[in-house]
Amino acid sequence: MADRAQGALLGAFIGEALGVGPHWVYDLDQLRADFGPWIDDYTAPRPGRYHAGLRAGDSSQPGFLLELTLQSLVACGGYDETDFCRRIDTEFFPLIDGTPHSGPGGYTSQSMREAWRKRVQQGLPWGRVGGLADNTEAAERTLAIAVRYAPDLGAVARHVAANAALTQIDPTVLAMTTAYGCVLALLVQGEPLDAAISAKLLARVHRGELPFHHVTDAALDAVPTGAERTAQPGEFASPDALLTAGSIARAAHDPDVRIDPAWKVSLVYGMPCAVYHQFPAAYYLAARFADDFESAVLHAVNGGGQNQARAMLTGALLGAQVGLSGIPQRFIDGLLCAPRVLPLSARLAEQVTRASKLTPRAP
Repeated sequence: MADRAQGALLGAFIGEALGVGPHWVYDLDQLRADFGPWIDDYTAPRPGRYHAGLRAGDSSQPGFLLELTLQSLVACGGYDETDFCRRIDTEFFPLIDGTPHSGPGGYTSQSMREAWRKRVQQGLPWGRVGGLADNTEAAERTLAIAVRYAPDLGAVARHVAANAALTQIDPTVLAMTTAYGCVLALLVQGEPLDAAISAKLLARVHRGELPFHHVTDAALDAVPTGAERTAQPGEFASPDALLTAGSIARAAHDPDVRIDPAWKVSLVYGMPCAVYHQFPAAYYLAARFADDFESAVLHAVNGGGQNQARAMLTGALLGAQVGLSGIPQRFIDGLLCAPRVLPLSARLAEQVTRASKLTPRAP
């Protein structure tokens, strides 16, 4: 489990850094003209493009925020919202100015810009600064929380949802972000990313362990009228976000359903930033290349558009499946933040291992 926990974290950092150079190139002909027919390593951004000035192997802002979250988890022994918010207030918000092209990495996401304006300019307290941006910004940092609490899916859901809601309050975004965290946690536990994964998650919903209102039974059939459990305050409206990974994994393993080459998953599910484009593509690549970290993250990057988020989310899922030991060494050697994040990830993995010994494995 420690190897898988470290693999998930390093996989995310690697995927994020692989996307720095060719980030947000939606014209695939231009992408190939600038970076060649196949991007197979870290690249530096072109002058005048997003993240210009960073080096090949550098992290941009999603990597910065993931590292900040990781530091908080390690220092506190788990998720401490007060400590996390203090770090955002003192270590991140002073570096941005509310405009897109500012801050670490040269670009600040919409959700963080909205939070900065409400928190810094308007002086609102944490808990009232979240906005309606539909990007994967919260998922990119909360994946560390999902790894930390992987042995306990109920804790994963509670802490991921709470942290994500600090900057993003749209219920669909929160449900899909929380679902991604739960899928990642199951992979850290050692479960496969296959068609059965959604049924495993839904079983937790029926036992009241995950905060999703269920309207289907464990076999994904409709519950008889009047038999479903009454929705509780704070629950997501349905379990549908938990069902996505299983359906897409089924398609990825079905010989009659092929996306070739696999990078064209970006055209099938969409190239933009929104969660409903990004999560399905990441699930597909992680299921199709379950034992091949390199193929998964490189197909994520070569799909263009918001390839940085796609590669980061895919890299975490793959790293959780193959472990740190299954990630090609060249990606670790070329990752410029590796000297900092490797020891941090090892310390978090120790917390995960200790927690796993105290948490009974659910069927």
